Amino acid sequence: MTKTLSSSLSIFIVNLILLLSKFSTIEARDRDRHVIKFRSPGLYPEGLTWDPASQHFIVAALRRGTFHSISDAGVTETLTLTLTSSASNFPSNPTILGLAVDHRRNRLLAAVNTAESPYLAAFSLQRTAINLLFLSPLPTTSPTSAVANDVAVDPYGDAYVTNSGENFIWKISLNGTASILSNSSLFTHYPVDQTSPYNYCGLNGVVYIAGKNHLLVVQSNTGKMFKVDAVDGTTNSVILPTELTVADGIAVREDGVVFVVSMNDAWMMKSDDSWAQGVVIDKIALEREGFPTSVTVGGGGRVYVIYGYVEEGMKVISQGEEREGFRIEEIASKKESGGDNVWAFVMVGLGLVYFLFWRFQMGQLVKNLDKKHS
Repeated sequence: MTKTLSSSLSIFIVNLILLLSKFSTIEARDRDRHVIKFRSPGLYPEGLTWDPASQHFIVAALRRGTFHSISDAGVTETLTLTLTSSASNFPSNPTILGLAVDHRRNRLLAAVNTAESPYLAAFSLQRTAINLLFLSPLPTTSPTSAVANDVAVDPYGDAYVTNSGENFIWKISLNGTASILSNSSLFTHYPVDQTSPYNYCGLNGVVYIAGKNHLLVVQSNTGKMFKVDAVDGTTNSVILPTELTVADGIAVREDGVVFVVSMNDAWMMKSDDSWAQGVVIDKIALEREGFPTSVTVGGGGRVYVIYGYVEEGMKVISQGEEREGFRIEEIASKKESGGDNVWAFVMVGLGLVYFLFWRFQMGQLVKNLDKKHS
């Protein structure tokens, strides 16, 4: 009888492990994975940022010069643009790429491009409106080559903009004064495969690393990452185990984990030596057709990527061909969210089973002792 019960308990333990593993894996994969679908004809947003004050995402039309607030339910609202006496002009059909929210000062920053010049635009940000504070021309020797691509902001209100066409970084002060922070020779040191897609696109995503006073910058046409001092522009290459092929957007979570996205993949990365070198925690496949470009950290530390179909948007000729639907999608690592939960469930289950088995054995022992004494 005892052997039969022990065998049954062993079978139960095995089945419990399989059941808990299956349940936990499914739960980790599907738990609260957030996909936001929204509609706005011809929007083709390249940039994406999160406004913690309104708890909404903000995107910009690729070519129309409009900015839009997106709720977590996909409700889209155009932000009303107001000009001021000190900033009375905003281009009618610019190309708007990177965006950043300066949450300490309720400002929206945007990398703006026209045929005449690249700019950084700064707006005061309200729930349904933006007011232009300044539109700063960014110094360049070749306006037709320069591309203001991505933008980051530090705690002091200084902004940093990458120049994808000329491979340098601008720094723009709180009042809009622009200068070149770094024009390091490292930015043109590495070979570029001229047959690769977007070989013309150099420095791209930029993020400020809080507490370290430096930037991390990725380069699309070489797959390299650079660490740039935010004060004097000193630049070093970050040693990585792999090239970040066609790297585009970059974001950092509060725990210091960095996410880099390309049109095909997202890399989840960390560093233990202040980004002298980095390691890849996970590589997450993205949908190529949606042409993901930007990544941001939203509410609750969740990481989101924008599927703005920008490549399609650059080819659209007539309005009748314009796409209406776009989406913002949470990305998460199975390695980070799945494995620990699985084993936590398994260990709790095993502990419960062994406790019950111990009680059963002790019961049998007491009964046997009682029989001997009787």
